[in-house]
Amino acid sequence: MIDFQPSDEQRLIVETVRQFATSEIRPRARECSEARKLPDDVIARAHELGLVAGALPSANGGGGERSAITSALIAEELAWGDLAIALAILSPSLVALPVADFGTPEQQRAWLPRYTADRFVPGSLALVEPSFRFDVFHPATAARPDGDAWILDGEKCFVPWLAGDDSVLVIAAEKRVPQAFLVPRDAEGLEATPERNLGLDALPTVELRLRGVKVPASARLGGARGADVASLVNRGRVALAAAAVGVARAAFELALAYAKQRQAFGAPIATKQAIAFKLAEMAIEIDGARLLAWEAADRLDRGLPALREAALAQQQAQRVALEVADGAVQVFGGHGYIRDYLPEMHLRNARGFACFEALSLV
Repeated sequence: MIDFQPSDEQRLIVETVRQFATSEIRPRARECSEARKLPDDVIARAHELGLVAGALPSANGGGGERSAITSALIAEELAWGDLAIALAILSPSLVALPVADFGTPEQQRAWLPRYTADRFVPGSLALVEPSFRFDVFHPATAARPDGDAWILDGEKCFVPWLAGDDSVLVIAAEKRVPQAFLVPRDAEGLEATPERNLGLDALPTVELRLRGVKVPASARLGGARGADVASLVNRGRVALAAAAVGVARAAFELALAYAKQRQAFGAPIATKQAIAFKLAEMAIEIDGARLLAWEAADRLDRGLPALREAALAQQQAQRVALEVADGAVQVFGGHGYIRDYLPEMHLRNARGFACFEALSLV
Protein backbone atom coordinates (compact mmCIF):
# COMPACT_ATOMS: atom_id res chain seq x y z
CA MET A 1 0.00 0.00 0.00
CA ILE A 2 1.31 3.45 -0.87
CA ASP A 3 2.10 5.71 2.08
CA PHE A 4 0.81 9.14 1.12
CA GLN A 5 2.95 10.80 3.76
CA PRO A 6 6.61 11.29 2.83
CA SER A 7 9.10 10.20 5.44
CA ASP A 8 10.87 12.81 7.55
CA GLU A 9 13.93 12.45 5.32
CA GLN A 10 11.86 12.87 2.16
CA ARG A 11 10.16 15.96 3.57
CA LEU A 12 13.55 17.46 4.31
CA ILE A 13 14.76 16.68 0.78
CA VAL A 14 11.63 18.17 -0.78
CA GLU A 15 11.91 21.33 1.30
CA THR A 16 15.59 21.70 0.42
CA VAL A 17 14.97 21.24 -3.31
CA ARG A 18 11.93 23.52 -3.21
CA GLN A 19 13.97 26.30 -1.61
CA PHE A 20 16.70 25.78 -4.19
CA ALA A 21 14.18 25.91 -7.05
CA THR A 22 12.63 29.06 -5.59
CA SER A 23 15.84 30.96 -4.98
CA GLU A 24 18.14 29.62 -7.71
CA ILE A 25 16.17 28.14 -10.62
CA ARG A 26 12.94 30.11 -11.04
CA PRO A 27 14.65 33.55 -11.09
CA ARG A 28 16.93 32.38 -13.93
CA ALA A 29 14.36 30.48 -16.00
CA ARG A 30 13.36 33.25 -18.40
CA GLU A 31 16.83 34.65 -19.03
CA CYS A 32 18.23 31.17 -19.70
CA SER A 33 15.38 30.40 -22.08
CA GLU A 34 15.94 33.61 -24.02
CA ALA A 35 19.72 33.13 -24.11
CA ARG A 36 19.35 29.41 -24.93
CA LYS A 37 22.02 28.72 -22.37
CA LEU A 38 22.07 26.79 -19.12
CA PRO A 39 23.18 28.50 -15.88
CA ASP A 40 26.39 26.61 -15.14
CA ASP A 41 26.69 28.16 -11.69
CA VAL A 42 23.20 26.99 -10.69
CA ILE A 43 23.85 23.48 -11.98
CA ALA A 44 27.13 23.34 -10.07
CA ARG A 45 25.38 24.33 -6.85
CA ALA A 46 22.62 21.80 -7.48
CA HIS A 47 25.27 19.10 -7.90
CA GLU A 48 26.49 19.88 -4.40
CA LEU A 49 23.10 18.76 -3.09
CA GLY A 50 23.83 15.22 -4.32
CA LEU A 51 20.44 14.80 -5.98
CA VAL A 52 21.69 12.04 -8.31
CA ALA A 53 24.80 10.94 -6.42
CA GLY A 54 22.70 10.16 -3.37
CA ALA A 55 20.99 7.34 -5.28
CA LEU A 56 24.23 5.69 -6.41
CA PRO A 57 25.87 2.77 -4.57
CA SER A 58 27.97 3.75 -1.58
CA ALA A 59 30.70 1.40 -2.83
CA ASN A 60 31.18 3.80 -5.75
CA GLY A 61 31.09 6.99 -3.73
CA GLY A 62 27.32 7.54 -3.76
CA GLY A 63 24.84 7.89 -0.94
CA GLY A 64 23.36 4.42 -1.34
CA GLU A 65 19.79 5.74 -0.87
CA ARG A 66 18.00 4.63 -4.05
CA SER A 67 14.30 5.45 -4.10
CA ALA A 68 12.16 6.08 -7.16
CA ILE A 69 9.61 7.96 -5.07
CA THR A 70 12.27 10.26 -3.63
CA SER A 71 13.62 10.86 -7.14
CA ALA A 72 10.09 11.64 -8.37
CA LEU A 73 9.63 14.16 -5.56
CA ILE A 74 12.93 15.80 -6.52
CA ALA A 75 12.03 15.89 -10.23
CA GLU A 76 8.70 17.59 -9.51
CA GLU A 77 10.27 20.32 -7.42
CA LEU A 78 13.07 21.03 -9.90
CA ALA A 79 10.67 21.09 -12.86
CA TRP A 80 8.44 23.47 -10.90
CA GLY A 81 11.41 25.84 -11.06
CA ASP A 82 12.12 25.26 -14.75
CA LEU A 83 11.94 22.13 -16.88
CA ALA A 84 15.05 22.73 -18.99
CA ILE A 85 17.27 23.47 -16.00
CA ALA A 86 15.75 20.55 -14.08
CA LEU A 87 16.55 18.08 -16.85
CA ALA A 88 20.11 19.40 -17.02
CA ILE A 89 20.58 18.99 -13.26
CA LEU A 90 19.23 15.43 -13.39
CA SER A 91 21.05 14.45 -16.60
CA PRO A 92 23.74 12.40 -14.80
CA SER A 93 20.99 9.88 -14.02
CA LEU A 94 20.78 9.04 -17.73
CA VAL A 95 24.08 7.16 -17.53
CA ALA A 96 24.77 6.73 -13.83
CA LEU A 97 21.58 4.88 -12.92
CA PRO A 98 21.69 2.41 -15.85
CA VAL A 99 25.33 1.66 -15.07
CA ALA A 100 24.46 1.21 -11.39
CA ASP A 101 21.57 -1.12 -12.27
CA PHE A 102 23.03 -3.17 -15.10
CA GLY A 103 26.73 -2.42 -15.46
CA THR A 104 29.39 -5.02 -14.89
CA PRO A 105 31.63 -4.49 -11.84
CA GLU A 106 34.30 -3.15 -14.20
CA GLN A 107 31.85 -0.67 -15.78
CA GLN A 108 30.64 0.49 -12.39
CA ARG A 109 34.17 1.11 -11.16
CA ALA A 110 35.07 2.95 -14.35
CA TRP A 111 31.95 5.11 -14.74
CA LEU A 112 30.20 5.79 -11.45
CA PRO A 113 32.93 7.75 -9.64
CA ARG A 114 32.71 10.54 -12.23
CA TYR A 115 29.11 11.22 -11.15
CA THR A 116 29.91 11.32 -7.44
CA ALA A 117 32.96 13.57 -7.73
CA ASP A 118 33.01 17.26 -6.81
CA ARG A 119 32.68 18.44 -10.40
CA PHE A 120 29.32 18.15 -12.19
CA VAL A 121 29.43 15.70 -15.11
CA PRO A 122 26.26 15.50 -17.23
CA GLY A 123 24.85 12.36 -18.79
CA SER A 124 23.41 11.70 -22.22
CA LEU A 125 20.98 8.99 -23.37
CA ALA A 126 20.01 8.36 -27.00
CA LEU A 127 16.69 6.52 -27.11
CA VAL A 128 14.07 8.33 -29.24
CA GLU A 129 14.24 7.99 -33.03
CA PRO A 130 12.99 10.52 -35.63
CA SER A 131 10.36 8.26 -37.21
CA PHE A 132 6.61 7.87 -36.87
CA ARG A 133 7.25 4.12 -36.67
CA PHE A 134 9.48 4.46 -33.63
CA ASP A 135 8.85 1.75 -31.02
CA VAL A 136 10.69 2.33 -27.78
CA PHE A 137 10.96 -1.42 -27.18
CA HIS A 138 12.03 -2.25 -30.75
CA PRO A 139 14.36 0.52 -31.92
CA ALA A 140 15.38 0.68 -35.55
CA THR A 141 18.94 1.60 -34.58
CA ALA A 142 20.84 -1.65 -35.08
CA ALA A 143 23.75 -3.25 -33.25
CA ARG A 144 25.63 -6.14 -34.80
CA PRO A 145 28.62 -8.02 -33.42
CA ASP A 146 31.88 -7.75 -35.33
CA GLY A 147 34.49 -9.98 -33.77
CA ASP A 148 35.34 -8.47 -30.40
CA ALA A 149 33.47 -5.25 -31.22
CA TRP A 150 29.99 -3.90 -32.03
CA ILE A 151 28.86 -1.87 -35.05
CA LEU A 152 26.02 0.63 -34.52
CA ASP A 153 23.87 2.14 -37.27
CA GLY A 154 20.82 4.37 -36.95
CA GLU A 155 19.45 7.77 -35.97
CA LYS A 156 18.36 9.30 -32.68
CA CYS A 157 16.75 12.60 -31.64
CA PHE A 158 16.01 14.59 -28.47
CA VAL A 159 19.43 13.57 -27.14
CA PRO A 160 20.62 15.83 -24.28
CA TRP A 161 24.08 17.11 -25.23
CA LEU A 162 25.47 19.13 -22.35
CA ALA A 163 29.08 20.21 -22.38
CA GLY A 164 31.37 18.44 -19.96
CA ASP A 165 30.83 14.80 -20.88
CA ASP A 166 32.59 12.63 -23.42
CA SER A 167 30.10 9.81 -23.97
CA VAL A 168 26.49 8.92 -24.70
CA LEU A 169 24.44 5.84 -23.80
CA VAL A 170 22.91 4.60 -27.05
CA ILE A 171 19.97 2.18 -27.21
CA ALA A 172 20.24 -0.14 -30.21
CA ALA A 173 18.71 -3.50 -31.08
CA GLU A 174 20.51 -6.76 -31.68
CA LYS A 175 18.07 -9.07 -33.47
CA ARG A 176 15.20 -6.83 -32.27
CA VAL A 177 16.32 -7.06 -28.63
CA PRO A 178 17.24 -3.59 -27.33
CA GLN A 179 20.63 -3.18 -25.67
CA ALA A 180 22.59 -0.22 -24.33
CA PHE A 181 26.06 0.85 -25.44
CA LEU A 182 28.45 3.40 -23.94
CA VAL A 183 29.69 5.31 -26.98
CA PRO A 184 32.38 8.04 -27.02
CA ARG A 185 31.11 11.31 -28.43
CA ASP A 186 34.12 11.53 -30.72
CA ALA A 187 33.65 8.02 -32.13
CA GLU A 188 34.21 7.74 -35.87
CA GLY A 189 30.90 7.69 -37.70
CA LEU A 190 28.98 9.53 -34.96
CA GLU A 191 27.53 12.85 -36.09
CA ALA A 192 25.61 15.23 -33.80
CA THR A 193 23.41 18.00 -35.24
CA PRO A 194 21.99 20.62 -32.83
CA GLU A 195 18.20 20.78 -32.64
CA ARG A 196 15.96 23.84 -32.32
CA ASN A 197 12.78 22.84 -30.53
CA LEU A 198 9.53 24.56 -29.58
CA GLY A 199 10.43 24.44 -25.89
CA LEU A 200 13.30 23.56 -23.59
CA ASP A 201 15.23 26.42 -25.15
CA ALA A 202 18.04 26.34 -22.58
CA LEU A 203 18.64 22.59 -22.83
CA PRO A 204 20.97 21.63 -25.71
CA THR A 205 19.71 18.57 -27.58
CA VAL A 206 20.96 16.99 -30.78
CA GLU A 207 19.97 14.57 -33.49
CA LEU A 208 22.51 11.75 -33.71
CA ARG A 209 23.47 9.82 -36.80
CA LEU A 210 25.41 6.61 -36.31
CA ARG A 211 27.08 5.34 -39.46
CA GLY A 212 29.07 2.21 -38.78
CA VAL A 213 30.11 3.39 -35.31
CA LYS A 214 32.48 0.77 -33.91
CA VAL A 215 32.79 0.25 -30.16
CA PRO A 216 34.59 -2.48 -28.20
CA ALA A 217 32.72 -5.38 -26.62
CA SER A 218 33.26 -3.74 -23.23
CA ALA A 219 31.01 -0.85 -24.34
CA ARG A 220 27.91 -3.04 -24.11
CA LEU A 221 26.23 -2.19 -20.82
CA GLY A 222 26.05 -5.30 -18.67
CA GLY A 223 28.54 -7.20 -20.76
CA ALA A 224 27.30 -10.52 -22.12
CA ARG A 225 24.26 -10.32 -19.84
CA GLY A 226 23.14 -7.03 -21.36
CA ALA A 227 20.74 -4.50 -19.83
CA ASP A 228 17.01 -4.48 -19.19
CA VAL A 229 16.01 -1.59 -21.42
CA ALA A 230 12.32 -2.01 -20.49
CA SER A 231 13.20 -1.17 -16.88
CA LEU A 232 15.11 1.87 -18.09
CA VAL A 233 12.07 3.02 -20.10
CA ASN A 234 9.76 2.58 -17.11
CA ARG A 235 12.04 4.63 -14.88
CA GLY A 236 12.26 7.30 -17.55
CA ARG A 237 8.49 7.50 -17.85
CA VAL A 238 8.04 7.92 -14.11
CA ALA A 239 10.66 10.67 -14.07
CA LEU A 240 8.94 12.50 -16.91
CA ALA A 241 5.54 12.09 -15.25
CA ALA A 242 6.89 13.70 -12.09
CA ALA A 243 8.51 16.49 -14.09
CA ALA A 244 5.24 17.09 -15.96
CA VAL A 245 3.44 17.42 -12.63
CA GLY A 246 6.02 20.03 -11.64
CA VAL A 247 5.42 22.03 -14.82
CA ALA A 248 1.65 21.79 -14.33
CA ARG A 249 1.93 22.90 -10.71
CA ALA A 250 4.06 25.88 -11.69
CA ALA A 251 1.55 26.98 -14.33
CA PHE A 252 -1.38 26.51 -11.93
CA GLU A 253 0.23 28.52 -9.13
CA LEU A 254 0.99 31.38 -11.52
CA ALA A 255 -2.61 31.35 -12.78
CA LEU A 256 -4.03 31.23 -9.26
CA ALA A 257 -1.93 34.16 -8.05
CA TYR A 258 -2.76 36.20 -11.14
CA ALA A 259 -6.49 35.47 -10.84
CA LYS A 260 -6.48 36.66 -7.24
CA GLN A 261 -4.90 40.03 -8.03
CA ARG A 262 -6.33 40.74 -11.49
CA GLN A 263 -9.40 42.96 -11.20
CA ALA A 264 -12.35 42.94 -13.62
CA PHE A 265 -15.66 44.72 -13.04
CA GLY A 266 -14.59 45.63 -9.54
CA ALA A 267 -13.59 42.18 -8.30
CA PRO A 268 -10.72 39.68 -8.68
CA ILE A 269 -11.30 37.40 -11.66
CA ALA A 270 -10.77 34.43 -9.30
CA THR A 271 -14.26 35.16 -7.97
CA LYS A 272 -15.79 34.65 -11.41
CA GLN A 273 -17.35 31.23 -11.79
CA ALA A 274 -15.67 30.34 -15.10
CA ILE A 275 -12.20 31.12 -13.74
CA ALA A 276 -12.83 29.53 -10.34
CA PHE A 277 -14.06 26.29 -11.91
CA LYS A 278 -11.08 26.19 -14.29
CA LEU A 279 -8.64 26.62 -11.40
CA ALA A 280 -10.41 23.92 -9.39
CA GLU A 281 -10.18 21.48 -12.30
CA MET A 282 -6.46 22.25 -12.65
CA ALA A 283 -5.83 21.44 -8.98
CA ILE A 284 -7.78 18.17 -9.17
CA GLU A 285 -5.99 17.01 -12.32
CA ILE A 286 -2.55 17.81 -10.90
CA ASP A 287 -3.17 15.83 -7.73
CA GLY A 288 -4.46 12.87 -9.74
CA ALA A 289 -1.43 12.86 -12.03
CA ARG A 290 0.92 13.04 -9.05
CA LEU A 291 -0.72 10.01 -7.46
CA LEU A 292 -0.26 7.98 -10.64
CA ALA A 293 3.43 8.90 -10.70
CA TRP A 294 3.78 7.90 -7.06
CA GLU A 295 2.02 4.59 -7.67
CA ALA A 296 4.40 3.70 -10.50
CA ALA A 297 7.41 4.81 -8.47
CA ASP A 298 6.26 2.74 -5.51
CA ARG A 299 6.08 -0.37 -7.67
CA LEU A 300 9.60 0.29 -8.92
CA ASP A 301 10.84 0.60 -5.36
CA ARG A 302 9.20 -2.70 -4.44
CA GLY A 303 10.65 -4.49 -7.46
CA LEU A 304 7.23 -5.11 -9.01
CA PRO A 305 6.33 -4.93 -12.72
CA ALA A 306 5.51 -1.31 -13.53
CA LEU A 307 5.09 -1.18 -17.31
CA ARG A 308 1.37 -0.40 -17.15
CA GLU A 309 1.64 2.00 -14.22
CA ALA A 310 4.57 3.91 -15.71
CA ALA A 311 2.81 4.26 -19.08
CA LEU A 312 -0.41 5.46 -17.45
CA ALA A 313 1.47 7.95 -15.28
CA GLN A 314 3.33 9.35 -18.27
CA GLN A 315 0.24 9.60 -20.47
CA GLN A 316 -1.88 11.25 -17.80
CA ALA A 317 0.81 13.64 -16.59
CA GLN A 318 1.69 14.83 -20.10
CA ARG A 319 -2.01 15.52 -20.79
CA VAL A 320 -2.45 17.36 -17.51
CA ALA A 321 0.70 19.44 -18.00
CA LEU A 322 -0.44 20.58 -21.42
CA GLU A 323 -4.02 21.33 -20.39
CA VAL A 324 -3.04 23.15 -17.21
CA ALA A 325 -0.36 25.20 -18.97
CA ASP A 326 -2.86 26.12 -21.68
CA GLY A 327 -5.40 26.98 -19.00
CA ALA A 328 -2.88 29.26 -17.32
CA VAL A 329 -2.34 31.13 -20.58
CA GLN A 330 -6.12 31.57 -20.82
CA VAL A 331 -6.40 32.85 -17.25
CA PHE A 332 -3.70 35.44 -18.00
CA GLY A 333 -5.66 36.50 -21.06
CA GLY A 334 -3.61 38.64 -23.45
CA HIS A 335 -0.74 38.68 -20.98
CA GLY A 336 -0.48 34.92 -21.25
CA TYR A 337 0.73 35.28 -24.83
CA ILE A 338 3.48 37.74 -23.92
CA ARG A 339 7.00 36.51 -23.26
CA ASP A 340 7.31 38.79 -20.24
CA TYR A 341 5.17 36.28 -18.38
CA LEU A 342 6.01 32.63 -17.67
CA PRO A 343 2.81 30.79 -18.74
CA GLU A 344 3.71 30.82 -22.44
CA MET A 345 7.07 29.17 -21.63
CA HIS A 346 5.39 26.51 -19.52
CA LEU A 347 2.97 25.85 -22.39
CA ARG A 348 5.79 25.40 -24.90
CA ASN A 349 7.67 23.10 -22.54
CA ALA A 350 4.57 21.08 -21.71
CA ARG A 351 3.87 20.49 -25.40
CA GLY A 352 7.07 18.44 -25.63
CA PHE A 353 6.09 15.73 -23.14
CA ALA A 354 4.18 13.92 -25.90
CA CYS A 355 7.50 13.48 -27.74
CA PHE A 356 9.89 12.84 -24.85
CA GLU A 357 11.18 9.52 -23.59
CA ALA A 358 13.78 9.05 -20.84
CA LEU A 359 15.11 12.60 -20.55
CA SER A 360 15.62 11.71 -16.89
CA LEU A 361 15.47 8.53 -14.78
CA VAL A 362 14.35 7.69 -11.24
